[in-house]
Amino acid sequence: MTANSFVLIFISLGIAFALSYFQYYYKAKNRSKTILFLAFLRFLSVFGLLLLMINPVVSSSTFETIKTPLPIVVDNSSSIIDLKAKESVLKVYEKLTSNSDLKSKFDIQTYSFDSEFQSAETFDFKGSQTNIDAVAQNLKNSNKNLKYPTVLITDGNQTSGADYVFSFDADNKVYPIAVGDTTTYLDLKINQINVNKYAFHKNKFPVEVFLLYEGTKSITANFSISQGNTILTKETVSFSSSKKSAVINVLLPADKTGLQLYNAKLTSSETEKNSYNNTKKFAVEVIDQKTEVAIISAINHPDLSALKRSIEANAQRKVTIFKPNQINSLNNFNVLILYQPNASFKPVFDANKNLNINSWIITGNDTDFGFLNQHQSQFDFKMSSQKEDYLANFSSDFNLFAIDNIGFENFPPLENTFGTITNKGNVSVLLSSRIRNVDTNAPLFAFTDNQGKRSAYLLGENIWKWRAQSYVDKKSFEQFDVFIDKTIQFLSSNDARKSLIVNHERFYNSGDALEITAQYFNKNYEFDEKARLSIAVTNTKTKKVKRYDLLKTTNSFKVNLDGLNAGSYTFTVKELNSNASYSNVFEILDFDIEKQFVNPDMVKLNQLANQTKGVVSVPNQTDNLIKILIENQDYKAIQKEVAKKTPLIDWYWLLVFIAIFLASEWFIRKYNGLL
Repeated sequence: MTANSFVLIFISLGIAFALSYFQYYYKAKNRSKTILFLAFLRFLSVFGLLLLMINPVVSSSTFETIKTPLPIVVDNSSSIIDLKAKESVLKVYEKLTSNSDLKSKFDIQTYSFDSEFQSAETFDFKGSQTNIDAVAQNLKNSNKNLKYPTVLITDGNQTSGADYVFSFDADNKVYPIAVGDTTTYLDLKINQINVNKYAFHKNKFPVEVFLLYEGTKSITANFSISQGNTILTKETVSFSSSKKSAVINVLLPADKTGLQLYNAKLTSSETEKNSYNNTKKFAVEVIDQKTEVAIISAINHPDLSALKRSIEANAQRKVTIFKPNQINSLNNFNVLILYQPNASFKPVFDANKNLNINSWIITGNDTDFGFLNQHQSQFDFKMSSQKEDYLANFSSDFNLFAIDNIGFENFPPLENTFGTITNKGNVSVLLSSRIRNVDTNAPLFAFTDNQGKRSAYLLGENIWKWRAQSYVDKKSFEQFDVFIDKTIQFLSSNDARKSLIVNHERFYNSGDALEITAQYFNKNYEFDEKARLSIAVTNTKTKKVKRYDLLKTTNSFKVNLDGLNAGSYTFTVKELNSNASYSNVFEILDFDIEKQFVNPDMVKLNQLANQTKGVVSVPNQTDNLIKILIENQDYKAIQKEVAKKTPLIDWYWLLVFIAIFLASEWFIRKYNGLL
């Protein structure tokens, strides 16, 4: 309290005393004990009321002990069971979490991880992926600016995510507890198969296979790739203590169209502890048509190379770049990309009037908009000679095909000349433009679909910067390339628009995310948000049927079919109100990545411990780890003083006592006939 508050309280004492004295003692004839008690009650009630009027602030201090966090993170993936380490993991976890000395020194936090990271106290060891990198990222976010140790109970075998060795904060020690049998056994393994998803009929497609060997003796193994009962290729591979790996490159014939399943197998006369990783299935869809794309440009620009790379990321596409005067015939092409058209493009536009090949027009600073106004009817361009930068706004109402927002708003601006762009036809806008923070209400990327004739318009150059930014954001070109591929897919089809469109893969690896998306359009070809979509999935072998509802997302419906067993499936997506339906098939390949391991990855775990200055332990060294944590003086509890200031008016008990004093005084006076 301040000095003024003390002065006012002292004055209040005097006023309360004076009032009680004046009422009960001044010129009073009766000065009994009852009168004295009544005077005391009046003194307390008046003093209490005056205190409330002064409302002094009362300060109090409490002390809070803040312990160092101790995350105990348990690997919940199925590889723990495959390595027969479940019991040892649970015993180590119980010993750490029940230790009273650790509890008194640390704030113990328990987590589990497989493909996801979450707080947990029980574990089922059924995770289909192991992402230790997610552990590092989540602990950094939840314990920012803190110095703390981490106990990581795992086999160290990561199957998804970035390399975890350098993901953890180097200033915070990590103490891995390696579970599983560390004894080295002889093991042959098909580590990885590289093959394109698609191949072309009557061609040969390459397959690259990486083989690994764990052991010390020299052995000879047989590698083969078969389809059904037919062996397509076979060769002998030698391994030794100095030769631990081999790479096999073969060309397989694409003789039949459709989804083709293959089985790679590595065998030897040696006995292995884990033979599951000796075989691996893969699939290739053989197609008999390739989309031919012509990029026609009168100028050289980085956009041309970026578009070619993105389009050819899909093996079904082939891109050829021409000058307008170099192309003799358009008959061999499915899609035309007309880059910044000018008067030299007149023969191309004239030829395409009869062929009606779907086209993608890209404009920029070198575009002749007067020429373009004469040779297309979807937009009216009234452009100046001034250059302008246009940023993108994603339209969630776009419904020509399913597309996700890949961060368009954060991409660098595209350059185009400044002016007015007016829609003249039925145009669907995927991206609208803005200049800095001002929306122009003009399209930046738009599509048209008129009776099977499809066109796309990108009104700005430097899309190569978008591809580069996408790589910076996602560490991969994949999302951007999929965006371009969907554009080409839309343009390469002349089919009349269907009311129900379903997107899916022809095959999936067991354990991978299995998602199917769909769009339903009403009679006006508008995306119907009120559609009711369901899917029936039938196992072709067991005939067992599972039914799911598709859930609405921004501009599509989606269903997650994770948990299906390996095998061949047929499925039907149906819109329940209109009975529109779509049927197809997909295959789930039998591949459990968590069963590929024989031992814990001691190399990685030791690298992680060295990187963070921690110590690797095994389950029977848990007591020693507990001792290290308890004796480490870097992790001390911090006592924090918490000062609390409370205005007296918040003390509701003071109001209660004042009421009691006044009521008691009134009843005593009434009882003694003093009223």
